[in-house]
Order: sequence, then C-alpha cells, then structure tokens
Amino acid sequence: MRVDYVELAARIASLTEGEDDEVALMATLACEIHHSDERFDWTGFYRVTAPDLLKIGPYQGGHGCLVIPFSRGVCGAAARTGEVQLVPDVEAFPGHIACAASTRSELVIPVFGADRRLIGVLDIDSDTPNAFSQHDAEPLQDILHRVFGGV
Repeated sequence: MRVDYVELAARIASLTEGEDDEVALMATLACEIHHSDERFDWTGFYRVTAPDLLKIGPYQGGHGCLVIPFSRGVCGAAARTGEVQLVPDVEAFPGHIACAASTRSELVIPVFGADRRLIGVLDIDSDTPNAFSQHDAEPLQDILHRVFGGV
C-alpha cells in the first residue's frame, strides 16, 4: 500500500482543524502518516527543546533515540541546515545514528512554526533501502506547513 497524499492531507486537515497545541498535532500526524504506507517503519517527531538539541516527541514504531544533538545524524543535519534530508542508504550517511539496527533509508523534514521558528523534525525510517523520494518529501512538507505554519 502506497500513501495517497491528497487523501492523507485531507484526513489530517479534518483531524487537526482548530488545534494549536504542537504536541497534540505531532501525535496526530505521527499516527496518520505512519499508518498510511507500509514503507514507514518508524514515524515520529524530534522536538527542539534547547539550543541545538532535539528530544524525542510523539512517534509510532519501536523505540527511538531519546536525545539527538544538531551536530549528529540525519535528524541533526535537518535541524542544523533547515533542509530536507533524503537518505537512500543510512550506512553511507556520515555520522548516522543507528537508533534501530533495521533502518536502511530515512526521510527527515524540518518542521517550522510561526515566524519560521524551527520546532522540530519529522523523521520517517524504512527497513527498505532507497524507500523515499521527492514524491514523498514534497507533499509531506506541504502537510507540515499547513498544520504548523500558523501555530
């Protein structure tokens, strides 16, 4: 089953309408995104909780890393640069943090709130190599912008 991003966006818009609590929004998105596609083995958010520091937020899947500095891993790179990280082979990513040994590819998208303030990153892991593409990144960025852009 591959995700239908138009349908996912509509479902998320309906579920999150009127909500402005960032953690509640993250929990809802993590659940909806995770269950929308069989490629998504771990789906969740790491929140900015201190300067240059991410801590685990709402997620679906096995255990994740509790703390990730901006200086390490794929999530740290997304937070540090403010750019999407599309990693077809995590073994080839310098400084990759192996929170789960089964992860083979990763998509990490920075999440911005009001005034382009970085509030965290959306991290999606797959046990399949090269599982993600721009066809995943772009609609997910759009969903994140619609949900958190006005928070």
